[in-house]
Amino acid sequence: MSEETAPLTAGAGQPKGLLQQMEELMAALNADLSALDADLQGAGGSVGRGVGEEEVG
Repeated sequence: MSEETAPLTAGAGQPKGLLQQMEELMAALNADLSALDADLQGAGGSVGRGVGEEEVG
């Protein structure tokens, strides 16, 4: 059975509530985004240009 289909349980065998599952997923997503941001910041400024940010010369 995969992780997506397995029932999620808390410490005492109680099923996790939807809110708790969402909070855990958001915390994991936030950590991943923070790590990605740190990687991009370390890569240098020229990599981070967005659409519409043209160099004026």
